[in-house]
Amino acid sequence: MDLSSPHPMNKADGASKEHMMDQLRQQIAVANATELLQKLSDKCFKKCVTSPGTSLGNSEQKCIAMCVDRYLDSWNVVSKSYVQRLQKERQ
Repeated sequence: MDLSSPHPMNKADGASKEHMMDQLRQQIAVANATELLQKLSDKCFKKCVTSPGTSLGNSEQKCIAMCVDRYLDSWNVVSKSYVQRLQKERQ
């Protein structure tokens, strides 16, 4: 073991740190997905459901389906652009 380095780290410490980082990434991904679903639900409900009742009408169902599709398509475009920008900045 090399004690001359200022911060000796063994493989177990590195693996533990990587495991913690993976868990953190997973928690962030779950939080992002939850936020996406919440925003999507709020926006599409406000846009498509004019008079809440015990069931959705045919037009409301179609509106919600189209709203969700558009929202997810938009979110995917923004996400791809964001990831590409991050990758360029790291180079």
